[in-house]
Amino acid sequence: MNSAEALRNALKCSPKERIEALLASLERSEIERFAHDFAIFARPDQQPPQGDWSTWLVMGGRGAGKTRTGAEWVRGMALGLSPYGASPVGRIALVGETQGDVRDVMIEGVSGLLAIHRRTERPQWQPSRRRLEWGNGAVAQTFSAEDPEALRGPQFAAAWCDEVAKWKNAEATWDMLQFGLRLGHRPRQVATTTPRPVPLMKRLLADPRTVVSRSATRDNATNLAPGFLEAIVGRYAGTRLGRQELDGELIEDRSDALWRREAIEESRVKMSPDLRRILVAIDPPASSGKGADACGLVVAGLGADGHAYVLEDASMEEVRPARWGRAAITLYHRHAADCLVAEVNQGGEMVNAVLSGIDASVPVRAVRATRGKWLRAEPVAALYEQGRVHHVGAFAKLEDEMCDFGLDGLSSGRSPDRLDALVWALTALCLTGTGEPKVRQV
Repeated sequence: MNSAEALRNALKCSPKERIEALLASLERSEIERFAHDFAIFARPDQQPPQGDWSTWLVMGGRGAGKTRTGAEWVRGMALGLSPYGASPVGRIALVGETQGDVRDVMIEGVSGLLAIHRRTERPQWQPSRRRLEWGNGAVAQTFSAEDPEALRGPQFAAAWCDEVAKWKNAEATWDMLQFGLRLGHRPRQVATTTPRPVPLMKRLLADPRTVVSRSATRDNATNLAPGFLEAIVGRYAGTRLGRQELDGELIEDRSDALWRREAIEESRVKMSPDLRRILVAIDPPASSGKGADACGLVVAGLGADGHAYVLEDASMEEVRPARWGRAAITLYHRHAADCLVAEVNQGGEMVNAVLSGIDASVPVRAVRATRGKWLRAEPVAALYEQGRVHHVGAFAKLEDEMCDFGLDGLSSGRSPDRLDALVWALTALCLTGTGEPKVRQV
């Protein structure tokens, strides 16, 4: 076993004392070499994928290690290092949003190309010529998405494209690069980005030659400043911005959806004012067990300002009546609600029996659907447009249903159970007044 293999094994399965002893036995040059051996420290999503691919799309949150992944791939390709390439590639393109971004992030950044190389193998950066040159003759040229035409003419065997979802001329820049990727046995490119629902991202995701890896900010916690995750995640977790910028999710709305994420974000609050009424809305499933619809459970209240405040989405997947019944009663007591609002189109007597059997003292108002889901939801969506509904915190799954609900329902074809419960709750609070506590009558 050579020293590199010994260190890898020590890092993976040895106690701290053995690792320290092994490091103490190494020469400084060996320690430096191991410190730049990314394979020792890389996560699986940072390792180049297997198979016959043309584009490796690295989608991740802020600080998730995307830049390091892209830079290590370029280093491996330029030097012909395993598992990146069997032999060095001679011509590489580095493409960023601007020339300043290429320089400050991709080349001179903390995780950029100059920082990740050992001193003995570090390429020479020539800012005036906008190129990096390795000792073995490999060359990387820099380009900006501000000037797609600059890619007309040069040719490459590999390319690293950073933050492609932010590019100003994304389609034109990407297309010009594709014409230039024509050297070597198998030209390839890596695109690192925090995702946004732009046409180029959708195009890459739909391309069968694209391989995707995903990572979240929290995956790279050991390399981030202490307290960063606690402060940032605590503020943005579950919001559209947090899911995009921290979790690396591609969040998009349907063109025919009743709700827009921007409107939900604009009205989001951290806490509610004093509420005049609070109710728990139930959209019970018609069946139970595996494969059944979810049970929608949403808590909302009405403030003295006449605005509604969504307090909790406690919807449950594939549960039996006794369980969702207990959950509804628990929500009623925890939020000191005035009543339960339950949809009874299917199984009205069952709903009454379930809730009465758990706590007969809880008032229940039955509601029955006489119109389709879209028609019931339209006036509630109008309340959001008027700024009269606020989410107290973030409810990712509920908001996904809201922003995916079109004329033909959800794009998945599933029942919008969380949304149904929300509609019942806000209709009762703001549109019909049926949220007032009354004697049980189902």
